[in-house]
Amino acid sequence: MRYATTLRKRSWQFADLKEVMAKATPRRSGDELAGLAAATDTERVAARTVLADLPLSHFLEHQVVSYEADEVTRLIVDTHDAKAFEPVAGLTVGQFREWLLDYETTTEDLTALSPGLTPEMVAAVSKVCRNQDLILIASKCQVLTKFRSTIGLRGRLSVRLQPNHPTDDPSAIAASILDGLLYGCGDACIGINPATDSVEATQTLVHLMSDLIERYEIPTQSCVLCHVTTSLCAMENGCPIDLVFQSIAGTEGANKAFGIDLKLLAEAHVAATSLGRGQNVMYFETGQGSALSSGTHLGVDQQTLEARAYAVARAFEPLLVNTVVGFIGPEYLYDGKQITRAGLEDHFCGKLLGLPMGVDVCYTNHAEADQDDMDSLLTLLGAAGVSYIMGVPGADDVMLNYQSTSFHDAQYLRQLLGRRPAPEFEAWLETMRLTHGNRLLPVDGGNRLLESV
Repeated sequence: MRYATTLRKRSWQFADLKEVMAKATPRRSGDELAGLAAATDTERVAARTVLADLPLSHFLEHQVVSYEADEVTRLIVDTHDAKAFEPVAGLTVGQFREWLLDYETTTEDLTALSPGLTPEMVAAVSKVCRNQDLILIASKCQVLTKFRSTIGLRGRLSVRLQPNHPTDDPSAIAASILDGLLYGCGDACIGINPATDSVEATQTLVHLMSDLIERYEIPTQSCVLCHVTTSLCAMENGCPIDLVFQSIAGTEGANKAFGIDLKLLAEAHVAATSLGRGQNVMYFETGQGSALSSGTHLGVDQQTLEARAYAVARAFEPLLVNTVVGFIGPEYLYDGKQITRAGLEDHFCGKLLGLPMGVDVCYTNHAEADQDDMDSLLTLLGAAGVSYIMGVPGADDVMLNYQSTSFHDAQYLRQLLGRRPAPEFEAWLETMRLTHGNRLLPVDGGNRLLESV
């Protein structure tokens, strides 16, 4: 099916829905690298004009990736909730944007609508939104999940404490965890990216965190961000795993490049749930460009594929999902402006699809970005109601070699916006005399955590 419009007395034609979606996307280096991007700003506006006039129902009838060839597409189509879709079924993409922005559209409306939206629908509407639209609409969404702490409540901002170490040294990791706890971080989870993806290393790190959480009765959960098959082996060995982690993507081929499929994720979900340690037991990470980097993008733009990854995530009711927005590098998101836009898009799409979205506000050292860009994105995401961010010692991950957000950054955002930690964790911080009234206490003021170390 071809799509056409006339703009400034010139006719524009697009071969298929994939081309309309790609050329309507704000400029980014990954789509240019793939040869999918609009050649000019005028062509981009023409594609957005076509996209804005498409009925939302069009995305149920036309797929950007074949149903027969891709299990992610089959998941999207087969789990679509037609009843939930009814309130917006008669709208175009442009009208849907106006509906989302309407005063009368409430958090309860968006929660009820979520199962009726497909990733392609939310990707499409994001492409005709300004940044302020992405922020305002996402701020209306509320997605709650729970393990030992409750994530996503209004007025709350959680932090994943990320104490990575280049050799997985337990003492160094423990010191970073202590540092993060002293700054009130860790209520989303304590999550370690292991330097080696072995069962033995994973079990060592899991036991380290499990013992710490039990000893100090910390209302949080732990995760070693190893491959899902490593977690399965560790669980078979009786390892007390809280959250099972996996990187996921928006096509079957890209997931195969990660060494996974939906069946494997379902197996891990069943295994982790059977341990009876908590309610939401999965943690997923995503990022624009992963399908392009593995040559499995199938001619679809990276932002639409990112939204499709969220369909994979929501099938398994995760505790946490986050887009590692600038991690892959400038080949996919060139500079601070592109990283900022992508972070707002990802958070918007994930929230509309009913996911507990966090964002790793980050960049690589060879990108045209710096910490000022990240401060701006962090602040915008805070206004948009992001569920959680990363807490990395000094904002510099010494194992993964990229720049993220620090323990101090979390304090900045909580102070600026009046956000507090998860309620269970906040009560623990007060009990341990680490905080009072959402303020950090001096470490020499009767700090019970340091007294017991």
